[in-house]
Amino acid sequence: MSTVAWATPPEALPSPVVDNHCHLDFPYRGAVERTAAQILDEAGAVGVTRAVQIGCDIGSARWTADAIQADRRLVGGVALHPNEAPIHAAGEHPSGLDYREALAEISRLARLPRMRVIGETGLDYHHTGPEGRDAQIRSFRDHIALAKELGLVLQIHDRDAHADVLDVLDRDGAPERTVFHCFSGDAAMARVCVSRGYYVSFAGNVTFKNAAGLRAALAVTPLENVLVETDAPFLTPHPQRGRVNSPSQVAATMRTISEVLGVDLADACAAINDTSEALYGPW
Repeated sequence: MSTVAWATPPEALPSPVVDNHCHLDFPYRGAVERTAAQILDEAGAVGVTRAVQIGCDIGSARWTADAIQADRRLVGGVALHPNEAPIHAAGEHPSGLDYREALAEISRLARLPRMRVIGETGLDYHHTGPEGRDAQIRSFRDHIALAKELGLVLQIHDRDAHADVLDVLDRDGAPERTVFHCFSGDAAMARVCVSRGYYVSFAGNVTFKNAAGLRAALAVTPLENVLVETDAPFLTPHPQRGRVNSPSQVAATMRTISEVLGVDLADACAAINDTSEALYGPW
């Protein structure tokens, strides 16, 4: 079997920055296995010194709980991904947990030390059809309530569901700190998010040649509302698409953010680093 290559680390950043969302536990078929510590060592060498590790199913949530205790460069977030919720609700999840049992486990893990996020939660109409939407909305609302109860950041997964995501947030009331992970909306939606005090997190796809709409959304987002992430191992930035993503690639995406916003790279890194610390607290 051919081996899928990991993306080569970019040039180092002039100032440290945080990867706001990654999945260090996800296996990547065909890639050489690497430990979380190895991945974070590589990232640190190019200025990506810390990361938010996200566990979005029962297994990865438990992995995250262990990982953030083992490595101080990580803080964590846990949730039932919107595509997981309907499977639990139908009683068909491989874990054997029904929806209420699964949510109770997420709630338990979210209370552990160094957990800072409820997420990723939200709505995904791309992978789950109309038959699963009620379960997704129920799960999203339950996670919003949990984030508010615990005073944690809410990280939102929104795919092909912009209007409904905003509607649920309006009806239930968004937590004080709400982040649109891997933002996929247009400039108009970015303006709405900013007007409501939400944070907009851009991943490697903002660097893609065909992503003019995402760059337009970034261009209308004030730097104080901008975060950066990898969503590793997915969405490797241009020009290394097709390789395995890792937190080091934040250094590539930061250069696009700097260029689009017309802000000096060191200043952009410092601002996003400060925003990350304000959101998640000290590592």
